[in-house]
Amino acid sequence: MNDLPSLLPDPLDPGEMERTFRRLRGKDEIEAFSQAVQARYARESDNLLLAAWYHRLTYAGEAVKQRVIAWQWAVPLAVLNGLIFWLLSDERFMFEAPDGYDYLPWLLVYWMPIAATFILIYLTATGEGRWRRALVNIGGLGVLSLYVYGAYRQMIPRVAVEQYLGLAAVHLPILAWGAIGLLVLAGRNDAENRFALLLKMLETVVLAGLFVLVGGVFVGITAGLFSVLSVQLPDWVLRLLAAGGAGLIPLAATAILYDPGRPPAAQSFDDGLSKTIALLLRLVLPLSLIVLVVYLAFIPFNFRAPLTNREVLIIYNVMLFAVMALLLGVTPARPADLSASRQRWLRRGVTALAALTAVVGVYALWAIAYRTWHGALTPNRLAFMGWNVINLGLLGYLLVGQWRAAEEAWLPALKRTFAHGAILYVGWALFVVLTTPWLFGRFPDPAFADLPPYIRRAVYGETYPILLKCDSPHIYVLEHGQKRWIKDIPTFEQQGYKWRDVRFVSCEDLRRIPDGPPIPPDAGTPPVPYSPYGPQPTATLPPPTTQP
Repeated sequence: MNDLPSLLPDPLDPGEMERTFRRLRGKDEIEAFSQAVQARYARESDNLLLAAWYHRLTYAGEAVKQRVIAWQWAVPLAVLNGLIFWLLSDERFMFEAPDGYDYLPWLLVYWMPIAATFILIYLTATGEGRWRRALVNIGGLGVLSLYVYGAYRQMIPRVAVEQYLGLAAVHLPILAWGAIGLLVLAGRNDAENRFALLLKMLETVVLAGLFVLVGGVFVGITAGLFSVLSVQLPDWVLRLLAAGGAGLIPLAATAILYDPGRPPAAQSFDDGLSKTIALLLRLVLPLSLIVLVVYLAFIPFNFRAPLTNREVLIIYNVMLFAVMALLLGVTPARPADLSASRQRWLRRGVTALAALTAVVGVYALWAIAYRTWHGALTPNRLAFMGWNVINLGLLGYLLVGQWRAAEEAWLPALKRTFAHGAILYVGWALFVVLTTPWLFGRFPDPAFADLPPYIRRAVYGETYPILLKCDSPHIYVLEHGQKRWIKDIPTFEQQGYKWRDVRFVSCEDLRRIPDGPPIPPDAGTPPVPYSPYGPQPTATLPPPTTQP
């Protein structure tokens, strides 16, 4: 494939190009000529002669051999992937929390590295045959997967273990996509090809999602039909239908949408599915703008919501990733895909959406920093502070690029944003997976290890503020490893605390936490938590009605 551009005359000449085309007329020869034009056009997209030949060969179906999907590779690899998914869906393959209970299935953490292994084999066998690079990438994914398992086994705090496994389930798929990108982009790691690959990956995810919906309906109908006959399908059959069927999807979606014989920039973005996805996302763009404008108008009336409600903050972070995917999906692969007037309107919409999202992103980042300052730095908070910084940086880079770019250069500037973002995403995902066990795998200090387990979980938990109470009438807020006595109800309310956030623990647990400054600082000596009924076990009770 690297020798294909040598088929073209050098220097390029219109007459010589036509003579070369006629000389290579014939199915196999024309396909080679077409791929040579595509490969060189991907590097020299501003060359008008190459652009003319590229579009001629793209749209003249009689001159270009249609791509044939290599199902002889895709089907066996998909079946093998499905069988592995089925085996790992057994309840024996579970990550355990430090106290011994089953927490997370192996399959939920490792599904994408496994699928990426078979995708790499498929792309190599049906594409350029770079087996050495493919095996190195597969080995890298294997090492990362083993690292996650080994690190999880060495971590101590329960909540840190749980959060690390959750983060691994999110970040290993990003690294798996990165391994695929390293193979596909070898020798052509420019912004145009990186953007085209990202766009194809987004299309693959959308198609896989459609397959999941259809497969879910099929499994549900199948189980329902047998249940009507009072036939209970065995667990292994249900797992084979669900997990095994899900294992078929990554290979099938990749085989349908990606041509391993062409570089990313020369892939087809003109088929029905690609056009449909782009059209739907562009229709969503103005709706997203309206929703964001309305939402920003309501933020001042619920300003403290992300400070006290973890779910609100999660929604903000999911929204940031959704907007980045939306901006990627609405970006046309080629300038010719949209008229000049539509490009102008699309550019305005992209810029407006990026600006509004940046405002929400700054708000979300401030909320995470606030909760961290008043609570503790946890694996989740560190990871998502990093993601917020990256997404905000990309949005800022996008806005600056669009402000500086001339009308004809806005699309390349937008593509560069996503091309740079791909590197940052993979880099941060690798950082989170590798460093989290070292940063959070041990207790912050020796004294912390002696605190009761419930208190340790509260310190590592996600909810701020951490308000503690036992059978005594006093309430304390836990900050920086110390309990701070809240003087009375007016003080409690002035601080913005809510009764629903109060956690009930035993008075013995509370006494083992060192005292910090009271609230307010001149409140006097903090009272000692004491229950008139003696030590009480940790329990969850209704909100208190007595005075702190």
